[in-house]
Amino acid sequence: YQYLSRYKRGEDLDHFLFIPERTEGTKKDCLKLLMEFCGRQNPSWMELSNFTHFLDFQLSKCEKSAFCSPAVGDDFQGF
Repeated sequence: YQYLSRYKRGEDLDHFLFIPERTEGTKKDCLKLLMEFCGRQNPSWMELSNFTHFLDFQLSKCEKSAFCSPAVGDDFQGF
């Protein structure tokens, strides 16, 4: 939710620090946002579950990637 809400608002995700313990928004806001970005017009719970697992996996890999770390600075901005 933290990444998707910032992406929707057009905020810079390159310098965003994800904090798992931080609660943002309501459950209703989260579900609405997931349904918006899921890519399906009327997703089932299974489709939402698959989407969230896939997104979590991809974002975890991105956070650990050397190409997305602050160490590369502006060389790979937006990567």
